[in-house]
Amino acid sequence: MAEKFESLMNIHGFDLGSRCMDLKPLGYNDGDKRVVIKKMVLINSQNVKHAVRKIKIIRRLDRDNTVKVFEIFGPSGSQLTDDVGSLTELNSVYIAQEYMETDLANVLEQGPLLQEHARLFMYQLLLGLKYIPSANVLHRDLKPAILFINTENLVLKIGDFGLARIMDTHNSHKGHLSEGLVTKWYRSPHLLHSPNNYAKAIDTWAAGCIFAEMLTGKTLFAGHSPILT
Repeated sequence: MAEKFESLMNIHGFDLGSRCMDLKPLGYNDGDKRVVIKKMVLINSQNVKHAVRKIKIIRRLDRDNTVKVFEIFGPSGSQLTDDVGSLTELNSVYIAQEYMETDLANVLEQGPLLQEHARLFMYQLLLGLKYIPSANVLHRDLKPAILFINTENLVLKIGDFGLARIMDTHNSHKGHLSEGLVTKWYRSPHLLHSPNNYAKAIDTWAAGCIFAEMLTGKTLFAGHSPILT
């Protein structure tokens, strides 16, 4: 990896055990534009299963309203192919993705947004949500912290698909989905009553909660437990 990237500094944030590092790519068409390298540690079969699912989802998504991934590679720097079975022989996987200046959670710490900014960000979020289900993907963890923003041009992109899932077109997963994935403040009522039986509407509900938070600067349904939310 050292041959492909020049390390500049560490930046804030950990993603499911994957450390975010601020690096400058050497050889990409983007010139000296910075990227983020996310490391996924593979120490057991569950880690490998999670990495396989994440890689499959990343390769399905390539639109303006999702964080762009440039490359997925192993510790030696070799790019991984679609044959993800080779992951069982690796101890880590690296994902090189575009660098975004901040996230919506950090922006909202300063207070509510101007209405025109909230509308613009919501429009971009809805564009992303229109595309993601068309690729048969559920994000399952939408929240301000995974909506990344460049403040200079007011661009918002959806990122962090670590808990996302590929859905088949015949809903064969219905009734067999994982429980307790969506951050509790953004869970829909349907998800509270049927925690392992849900569809793309859970992402739409979370987006509505986020829009209200952008306008008010406060979490819409804050609670200490799902029952109190």
